[in-house]
Amino acid sequence: MRRIYQSSFQAMSKNKRNKFNSPALVSKSEKAEEPIRLDKDGNICVRILAKPGAKQNFITDISIEGVGIQIAAPPSEGEANAELVKYLSKVLRLRKSDVVLDKGSRSRNKIVLINKDSTSIDVVKELIQKEIGM
Repeated sequence: MRRIYQSSFQAMSKNKRNKFNSPALVSKSEKAEEPIRLDKDGNICVRILAKPGAKQNFITDISIEGVGIQIAAPPSEGEANAELVKYLSKVLRLRKSDVVLDKGSRSRNKIVLINKDSTSIDVVKELIQKEIGM
């Protein structure tokens, strides 16, 4: 009796694992979404992968997950967030009031909104790539 129970449990766990690892659960829109895009209001959204505690501010890379930025501030009391907004406004040649941290104040994954009237998405992409040295 015990063997039957163990074998059925193993079969159930295999089916469960395959169900959750299925590629059909990931939507196509999530795969195709870019790190720099327009939101529904026309503002520019930039997905950031923050790396606080670095020696200097630096954009490391642009990937599907987001724009990797090293921040020269500790990740405590919002210091890294303030430094991130200050650094991005300098790189994009905008006022600090045009760059706003929208989501992720306590996470390494952040979303920054840039005012739609201050610049265009093409200029933002160009300036970020220029800062990387691409």
